[in-house]
Amino acid sequence: MSGSKLKQDLVDYLQRYPEERSQIEDFLELVDGSGDCFSRSNWLPGHITGSCWLVDPTGERLLLTHHRKLDIWVQLGGHSDGEVDTTRTALREAEEESGLAVELLDTAIFDLDIHSIPAGKSDPEHYHFDVRHILRAKSSDFTVSPESIDLAWVAMGDIDTYTQEESILRMRRKWLNR
Repeated sequence: MSGSKLKQDLVDYLQRYPEERSQIEDFLELVDGSGDCFSRSNWLPGHITGSCWLVDPTGERLLLTHHRKLDIWVQLGGHSDGEVDTTRTALREAEEESGLAVELLDTAIFDLDIHSIPAGKSDPEHYHFDVRHILRAKSSDFTVSPESIDLAWVAMGDIDTYTQEESILRMRRKWLNR
């Protein structure tokens, strides 16, 4: 599978966020060096995932999930499952995890993050190389999926009462500085 679109998107992202060069180089190394970095069975060092900064129709609230496996509040997202377009992955995951109709607000990558995932039933500890996109919900009436303990619309100023995850706080800073 080809990661050429992702590679170009990463180069474009580097132009906007040169201070994130080291992390972007790690992404590029994974895409160039992995047999199938879009497969969830690519363990070493990990695989590409897609997630979203999902805002309500007004853009004033963020939808967070209380993730069932990780037991923390984070953005919606998940495995690429072979999909090489991280935008499609983010859209699919947002709709599956919230039941909401959503739309892409910007074709550019919004944020990148590499984070450790603890070992699970049959999965070893590994890394998610997460590509984040900005999406907007067409309504506010979500449905909690089995992957979540709960979902919540959170005002931008209240995000840190739900989570201290630096990647979420970094995305809030990026959102507010747009």
